[in-house]
Amino acid sequence: MTKRDELPLPDYEHLPLETLRHRIRMLDADGVQKLLDYERAHGNRLPVVLVMESWLEELREGAQPSDGHPFELKPEAPPPPAGGPKVSEATAGPRVRPPMRGRPTAPARPFTPPPG
Repeated sequence: MTKRDELPLPDYEHLPLETLRHRIRMLDADGVQKLLDYERAHGNRLPVVLVMESWLEELREGAQPSDGHPFELKPEAPPPPAGGPKVSEATAGPRVRPPMRGRPTAPARPFTPPPG
């Protein structure tokens, strides 16, 4: 069984499906098969399995992996925030308190039970 750190794509488990669809195009059939076996043993997410099976079939029919190396790519992550927090006590809005009565969806109108 392939371990996570032996997978042919860095940070594989955190890649969105569309990114995975493009990145597996750099892998040969052995690399895709490793990912497919790992996916089936762990997440077994149907859309991911279908994407990998489709590319594996194309490879078997003669398709060639694209140029590049998957380890040259960095895992997707949002950039770190620039600077410190922008909210301070001076710039924060008023404190929000839940209503004492009423419905959370209509806090200005108190709940009135139906007559009867």
